[in-house]
Amino acid sequence: MHLLGQIWKFIRVYRKIWMGPIIVLMLLLGGLLIFAQSSAFAPFLYAIF
Repeated sequence: MHLLGQIWKFIRVYRKIWMGPIIVLMLLLGGLLIFAQSSAFAPFLYAIF
């Protein structure tokens, strides 16, 4: 949580609002890849990339 707080403070202080969607997209993609490693969904996901 401390790291997320620091990232949020950086975005707010330095007016890097455009970084918000990029960070969210990277977190979602990372979560999807972690989920896909332990499921039958993996072959379909790897076919996309």
